[in-house]
Amino acid sequence: MDQTINKSGRPPYGIIAVLMVGAFIAFLNNTLLNIALPSIMKDLDVEASTVQWLTTGFMLVNGILIPSTAYLIQKYSVRRLFLSAMLLFLAGTILAGTAHVFPILLGGRMLQASGSAILMPLLMNVMLVSFPVEKRGTAMGVFGLILMSAPAIGPTLSGWIIEHYDWRMLFHFITPIAVVVVLIGFFLLKDKKEKMNMRIDLISLALSSLGFGGILYGFSSAGKRNTSGDTGGSTWGQGGWDDPIVYGSIIIGVVCLIVFILRQLKQESPLLNFRVYKYPMFALSSAIAMVVNMALFSGMILLPIYVQTIRGISPMDAGLMLLPGAILMSIMSPITGKLFDKFGGRILALTGLTILTVTTFMFTKLELHTSYTHLIILYSVRMFGMSMVMMPVSTNGLNQLPARLYPHGTAMNNTLNQVAGAIGTALLVTVMTNRTTSKAEELGAAAQATLKNAAQAPTPEVISQMKQEIMMKAMLDGINYSFVFATAISAVALVLAFFIKRAKQAEDPGETKPAGTKATTKLAGN
Repeated sequence: MDQTINKSGRPPYGIIAVLMVGAFIAFLNNTLLNIALPSIMKDLDVEASTVQWLTTGFMLVNGILIPSTAYLIQKYSVRRLFLSAMLLFLAGTILAGTAHVFPILLGGRMLQASGSAILMPLLMNVMLVSFPVEKRGTAMGVFGLILMSAPAIGPTLSGWIIEHYDWRMLFHFITPIAVVVVLIGFFLLKDKKEKMNMRIDLISLALSSLGFGGILYGFSSAGKRNTSGDTGGSTWGQGGWDDPIVYGSIIIGVVCLIVFILRQLKQESPLLNFRVYKYPMFALSSAIAMVVNMALFSGMILLPIYVQTIRGISPMDAGLMLLPGAILMSIMSPITGKLFDKFGGRILALTGLTILTVTTFMFTKLELHTSYTHLIILYSVRMFGMSMVMMPVSTNGLNQLPARLYPHGTAMNNTLNQVAGAIGTALLVTVMTNRTTSKAEELGAAAQATLKNAAQAPTPEVISQMKQEIMMKAMLDGINYSFVFATAISAVALVLAFFIKRAKQAEDPGETKPAGTKATTKLAGN
């Protein structure tokens, strides 16, 4: 696909603004729901392993649909794709907001996911073709500012809504905003695209769905078990690495993914073009982004477990604890974008990853009574470091691609970030669970030895209190040990960052295209 813009003229700010608002509410909705899961469990009478599907299912749909967005972006106009995505998201939001049984709520979430899966790659592609390389960092910084404000206000807003209203209000709150965005998009988006004769390869689509979907489902299922201190054995369908469903899904996913990659490399118009990895800076940025995503989940998964399970901090206060870090990350996003345009991605990535690695290591020293203020400061500094990594590294890698490969580059990054997030969650939860189990056994043996030597037999109340203290200490040790693992992951990304160079757009090798697939997209915004 050839996309032409007048780089000396004004970028299509109207289109970009509409797309950003749509992406913002999709991001906001996702962060709103996380803190509402306990309320949903109680209201709909479902267990944690079931309600987890609201997150796992969302991730699965994203993982299945995002690879096809490269094809969709090349075949259809921005207007058509955006309106289709927002209508799917709106339909899912209305359905979820009226749900009184869990299957309907899950169906609504999956509809939402099918819309949001299209929005992010579409917006990224429009940003890439709308701004020249030398101004792209600043543009991406503003893009980051808007999108990072969603996780900044999401947990706190969700906590307030849950305290005062029913959890369905989270969806009712989003619905009128989504309606307004659809109407604005309908009247403002006027881009045109020549008709294209591209056809989607259904075999590739099936292989992609089974490949990425299987891997995401397997790792998500392995990581969803045992965050409450229950360290009993795994049973069929209950998660854990020894569950046949878990390792079976991963094996099927890996096999299908290998076949999918081999098939794409033989096609002239692949569904997802793996030739993007011929460009070294894109390949390096993709690897760093995946590693950082794995480390990122240590804070997102382990810290809430610590503050709510061990410290007994309320969901509202837990959301407020994360707020300063998210706000700081939002403020830094446009600043980082300008610094990227001036100095490139290497200095920013090295600085940010050093901060990320050091602060992650400091989280390995959590205690039963670590102060609330200490947690806020440490998490905020960690987010400050993170703000220097993700957008600059990704932008630097995409800058090296020919414009024709932008849709494939953005689709590849978004897909692999989903996979990395699932893998990171599974690994960190597994490390925490196994360490908690071994530490509980060690502390339990020591406690039994102490009781045997006691002059007087302890009362049942004392024994119960000792068991509770043992589990608290064991879980704390498991969380600290998981942060050690996350520190090692961050250190790998830090080493990779030394190889970053400022990317220059490569010349298009002019690969042969099937007849009828060349088209020009002209972006025009009000």
